[in-house]
Amino acid sequence: MTRKQKRLAVIAGLSTVVLAAVVFIALAMSSTAAFFVVPSEVGERQIATGQAFRLGGIVKSDSWKQTDTVHDFAVTDCKVEVTAHFEGIMPDLFREGQEVILEGALDAGGTFIATNVLAKHDENYVPKDMADKFEEKGLCPGHTDAT
Repeated sequence: MTRKQKRLAVIAGLSTVVLAAVVFIALAMSSTAAFFVVPSEVGERQIATGQAFRLGGIVKSDSWKQTDTVHDFAVTDCKVEVTAHFEGIMPDLFREGQEVILEGALDAGGTFIATNVLAKHDENYVPKDMADKFEEKGLCPGHTDAT
């Protein structure tokens, strides 16, 4: 084998290793990727039970029930509401009538089981993804009257 052939063999071997690493990383990340939906899209997309995704919307007024660290509430986009369940400590800014993003999955009964709750940080902030979805679907204009 000549020097040139050895060099090409090393380059080909390293390229194969790098390509394999990229493929494994992409596969690992795809299983943890979560997409973002509003309540009206939950039924439209026919999301499978147990499939991780992010649910964004407004916490429906008078829906939040709390027992110690167990929380049950409804998330709405002013057209459809989804019942949510979370066990843990809620963010201090979580309240009814405010935007929220939940990470988790649907159970067999259609309840969203949240593993993480993200509440907005001030009155003027609406996550861009949520604002875009609400605007695209014409949902909750001036959402403060979401009940």
